[in-house]
Amino acid sequence: MTTYKKNSLLIIKWIVGLLFIFSGLIKANDPLGLSYKMQEFFEAWNWYSFNDYTLSLSLVMNVFEVLAGIAVIIGWRMKLFTWLLLLLIIFFAFLTGYAVFSGKIKTCGCFGDCLPLTPTQSFTKDLFLFVLILLLFINKNQFVSAIRSSVAILLLALCVFFISGLQFYVMKHLPLLDCLPYKKGNNILKEMQPPPNAIPDSVVMVFKYRKNGKVVEYTPDKLPADLDSTYEFVDRSDKLIRQGNATPPITDFALFTLNGADTTVAVLNSTHNYVMVFVKDFENFPEWNNADFGDLQAQLQQKQIPLFIVTADKVNGETLFGNKKNITVLLCDGTVIKTAARADPTYFIMEGAYILNKISYVDLKKNISTMYK
Repeated sequence: MTTYKKNSLLIIKWIVGLLFIFSGLIKANDPLGLSYKMQEFFEAWNWYSFNDYTLSLSLVMNVFEVLAGIAVIIGWRMKLFTWLLLLLIIFFAFLTGYAVFSGKIKTCGCFGDCLPLTPTQSFTKDLFLFVLILLLFINKNQFVSAIRSSVAILLLALCVFFISGLQFYVMKHLPLLDCLPYKKGNNILKEMQPPPNAIPDSVVMVFKYRKNGKVVEYTPDKLPADLDSTYEFVDRSDKLIRQGNATPPITDFALFTLNGADTTVAVLNSTHNYVMVFVKDFENFPEWNNADFGDLQAQLQQKQIPLFIVTADKVNGETLFGNKKNITVLLCDGTVIKTAARADPTYFIMEGAYILNKISYVDLKKNISTMYK
């Protein structure tokens, strides 16, 4: 092997390895986010029965990406790992290609929410990686491991242990790096506004007519001059010409009373402090309805700070808290709750529309005294 080829393969090996390590780590910071993205793909294909397995798939995939990245960098079992990575990148390219050409998926989740890529960017990235991995696969017999096999196995075992531990930790205690629009320090009302100098989507009306058995599309400026009763109107739609960036980071946040009244603006524009407890469901209610939660209620009541239970489960919310004088139950979309609060439940310490802090229910005890001094 020439020196040039050897150095080129070394660079490629490091690029591929580091990209997979980065991808795995950034998604391991928020495995639930990847599982929700998987559900989005499955629902687009009407494979709803797979939704129950997305979290497990997410946990395994994140571990494997970091594991494979390290294995490639140290050159261990390259025949095996180049095969696996080649199959994986073909699968990823299929997903991102589907997102590009179907238009049903807005972001692919390749690097999680911390580095959102458009479907086109993700697809281009996967094609680039496919070429690099293919070169490694073709030259897989040229690599020799940089370290002994026993050391490599120990290193990879530690990797599995660390990434697995990280994922289970963040699912209980919230992500270490919060990249969502509901992160600490954000103003929800501001996040509901388009970004400064935003460019709206460019759309054009499209009319469909049937003529001589064929359906033809026309824009308003190109309607046929002989348009008459021989043209059968089929449909009118808006066609996206250029994607803009006027979509706010938060588009669907809304709070409703049990009677159905929209109270979003009233709550977020309040001049006092309050606490919102985002509860996706009440399956683990006995786990968090403990002495710490009781202490929180007592302290908030003493300081006259409102406490809101925000949930999509109206029946259980009303049954469990509807008669509590110091607690108000508000209804919110389940998808919004999953986005805002990765732990179930999550406490939002609010000042008007500002998120002063986000706390998982498992960390409530050590944060009660510092919520509002």
